Amino acid sequence: MIRGIVFDLDGLLLDSEQLWDEAREQLAHEHGGRWHERAQRDMMGMSSVEWSRYMHQRIGVADSPEEINREVVRRLEALYRERLPLIEGAREAVERLAERWPLGLASSSNRPIIDLVLELADLGRFFGATVSSEEVARGKPAPDVYLEAAARLGVEPPRCAAVEDSHNGIRSAASAGMAVIAIPNRMFPPDRQARELADVVLDSLEQLTPEAVSRACESA
Repeated sequence: MIRGIVFDLDGLLLDSEQLWDEAREQLAHEHGGRWHERAQRDMMGMSSVEWSRYMHQRIGVADSPEEINREVVRRLEALYRERLPLIEGAREAVERLAERWPLGLASSSNRPIIDLVLELADLGRFFGATVSSEEVARGKPAPDVYLEAAARLGVEPPRCAAVEDSHNGIRSAASAGMAVIAIPNRMFPPDRQARELADVVLDSLEQLTPEAVSRACESA
């Protein structure tokens, strides 16, 4: 029986994957880096420590990883304060599931970004636990962020259902032993192998209902 739901953030509740990508690519061009076509896919799901190090070492940005991290976060915060790109149906999906289960959030975003988004969207009151991958040893696809979210909720991972959109996110939740509900990101869809790890695949947040959670639990 499911006793807790853990949501991803970027690409699932927030139409933000391309904003992260654009901010990092722009910074790379401005600071001597060599952007390449696999950079976005490589960094998707990485913690801030991991992707800022990647930009310094692999992309060749001259700034230190700490400086890269701070500048990208600053740019994202400015964009979100101007217009928060909340995905249609996100608020309703969160409220709908919060009526039945305690909710957690397992995100690759930095802690300041998570807190700002939940404040601007007025969704923080629905989440009993939120975890940034910068607060655990490894980012997605490692299971660390989902395991920590379950621990903070006080629910064993096999009693949790995770809601994800990306290949690394799906792998992370599956590795944590959770039932996985996938709502594939249309711009950056998960690969076939990741989709096959999901217990239920939905087309949109509108389909994320208690019944869909039950189907995922039965399939897990």
